[in-house]
Amino acid sequence: MKKTNLLFGAIGMVLIGGIIFLNSCNKSGDSNLGNTSRLELYLTDAPGNYKEVWVDIQKVMVNVGTDTSSNSKGWKEIPLLRPGLYNLLDFSNGADTIIAGADLPAGVVSQIRLVLGNNNHLVLKDNSEVPLTTPSSQQSGLKLNVHSELMAGIPYALVLDFDASRSIVETGEPGTYILKPVIRTFAKAAGGAIEGVVLPEQANANVLAINNTDTLGTIPDSTGYYKFWGINANNYQLIFAADATTGYNSDTLNNINVKVGEVTIVDTVVLKK
Repeated sequence: MKKTNLLFGAIGMVLIGGIIFLNSCNKSGDSNLGNTSRLELYLTDAPGNYKEVWVDIQKVMVNVGTDTSSNSKGWKEIPLLRPGLYNLLDFSNGADTIIAGADLPAGVVSQIRLVLGNNNHLVLKDNSEVPLTTPSSQQSGLKLNVHSELMAGIPYALVLDFDASRSIVETGEPGTYILKPVIRTFAKAAGGAIEGVVLPEQANANVLAINNTDTLGTIPDSTGYYKFWGINANNYQLIFAADATTGYNSDTLNNINVKVGEVTIVDTVVLKK
């Protein structure tokens, strides 16, 4: 295994998720400038075994304070750059897109509420399109616990990592799917990362990164490239799980060490029959 230390202060990298320093534009004459912080939200995806996964994002609310009840005055709407449909699979393996940003009062962000519309849908491998229904319990918005402190004058950014494979549940009725979003939040430039390549494409392998009870999964792109990012510093086990129908054997690598601010590059794994 080779390791390349690449600080996440790369071009365009901003301090995200309550720990990332950004360069914000200060407007002269703003009397509240000393009491506010810039918060930006990004969207990324842990891919699933679908051709396209479209989520209809209509509103994002952030709670600055300790009272998270629905009628709390701490809820603030973060203007979306573009309300509507996002294909999650456009933002896999380290790619992301900014979806919202606003100046907020300094304080603790305790929760984020992600409000989805009614046009969520899947495109399956056979190109058929099926709707994704959302449970009634989530109609008012999916609440994500965050607890990040916004300090006055310091911009922050949070990544919403939407796990497509775990968020989509096929019901007992064939062709019927329910959207039950599984989302983690993290600082874009915090933590560490693992990246590498698994071959051949014909093995249709999924990659799992496991640390004790914490398991992350991803599906490599057409070149075999995969990436886990924004993960805690620790030792991980990587499992390269080949599709059982392909005849290829799975493989495992142990003691993949991740450090804060570094990318651990794993040697190419070639699965065999």
